[in-house]
Amino acid sequence: MEYGVASPGGLLAAAPLAGRRLRLPLSPPPPPPSIQIKNRLYSISSLPLQARPVRRCGASLASNYSRQTSEIADMDWENLGFGIVQTDYMYIAKCGTDGNFTEGETVPFGPIALNPSSGVLNYGQGLFEGLKAYRKPDGSILLFRPEENALRMQTGAERMCMPAPSVEQFVDAVKQTVLANKRWVPPTGKGSLYLRPLLMGSGAVLGLAPAPEYTFLIFVSPVGNYFKEGLAPINLIVEDKFHRATPGGTGSVKTIGNYASVLMAQKIAKEKGYSDVLYLDAVHKKYLEEVSSCNIFVVKGNVISTPAIKGTILPGITRKSIIDVAVSKGFQVEERLVSVDELLDADEVFCTGTAVVVSPVGSITYQGKRVEYGHQSVGVVSQQLYTSLTSLQMGQTEDWMGWTMQLN
Repeated sequence: MEYGVASPGGLLAAAPLAGRRLRLPLSPPPPPPSIQIKNRLYSISSLPLQARPVRRCGASLASNYSRQTSEIADMDWENLGFGIVQTDYMYIAKCGTDGNFTEGETVPFGPIALNPSSGVLNYGQGLFEGLKAYRKPDGSILLFRPEENALRMQTGAERMCMPAPSVEQFVDAVKQTVLANKRWVPPTGKGSLYLRPLLMGSGAVLGLAPAPEYTFLIFVSPVGNYFKEGLAPINLIVEDKFHRATPGGTGSVKTIGNYASVLMAQKIAKEKGYSDVLYLDAVHKKYLEEVSSCNIFVVKGNVISTPAIKGTILPGITRKSIIDVAVSKGFQVEERLVSVDELLDADEVFCTGTAVVVSPVGSITYQGKRVEYGHQSVGVVSQQLYTSLTSLQMGQTEDWMGWTMQLN
C-alpha cells in the first residue's frame, strides 16, 4: 500500500468525472499516478493480506526534534475557536505483520492515501486520542499527562483487536509533533495546541478480520474554547430515546464509531438551541452516563458525584484529574450510579473533558422540564476546580501532582 500526502491539484483533477457516464474499459486501466507533495513521497511496501493474532507492537524510537521553530505563527489569537487550523507537520509510523512499529517521522501536514478496502474504512477499526500542549510565559511548552493517553490507547487497541505503540513511543511521538509545530502553540492564556493521535487499520481487508497493517498518526491544531459559551454555563438536554453505549459494547474505549453515533441526537438538540446532549444508561434509562464527548459531575453540598466507570463510560483523563484535585480540596467524591432525579436536585452540575477542561452547566431539560443552576452563572465548585486544574496545566502554579511534562 502506498501512503502519501496528496496535493490539492491531484484531488481536484478528479472533479470532471462527476456526472459523467462511465464505460467499462476493454483492457485494464493504467495504474494511478503517485500522489506527491513538494516532490516528496512517503511509501511503505505492500504487506501480505492475512489475519494475525493480536499483539502489542514494539517501538522504534526517534528522539530527534530537529524541526523545532522558535517564532509564533501570525494569526488572530484573540478569536481562536475550536476548529481545524492547518499546521506544518504530522507524525506517521507503521506497524506490519511483524508486530513492530517503524521508526516514526514527521512529514508535511496534508491528505493521506488510504486503500479503499482498509480496515478503518470498511469496519471502523480505529481509535483516537486527544491531549493538549500549553505555552508557559517563558516560552517553554508543557504537556499534560501524555502517558495516560498512551495507556488508554493501549486499552482501546486491545478491545478493537489492534496493536498499539508503547507508552514510550507514544510520548516520544507527541514530543516530536509538538516541537515540529512549536510556532502553532498559542501564546500564554490564548488557548492550547490540541493533539489528535490516531490509530487505524490501514491495511487492505475484505472479509471481516483485523487489518494486516496499522498506522499511528498525530496531527495538531491550535484551539480556543470548545463550546462557544467559553467558561459560561451550557444548556443540556437529557436524551431518552437514543443511547451512546450499551453494556458489553465499546463505550469505554475511544473508538471512532462511538462519536459518529451521537451526531443525530446532537444535531437535533442543537437545532432546538441546546449546547449538547446528556445520555442515560440503555438498560434502566434513568442513570446518567455522559455527554456526547464529556464526563458529567453532580454537586450536592460538599459531595461531588460522577457515574462510575463500568464499561459504557469513557475513563476521561480530565475526569480522573478533576477527581484528584477535588479530593485535595476537601470534597467528598463518589463514583457510583447517579440517577436523573439526583441531577435535577443538584446544587451544581459541570462537565469535564480534554477539549472543554471544565464546563459549567446552566440548565438541564428532561422530558419537557427545565431546571436551572446558579442563576445561569458559573458555579463556585466549577470555578474552583477549573482554576486549579488550568493553572497547573499552563504552568502558572507549582505542579504538586507531577502531571506536566516540560519539553524545553
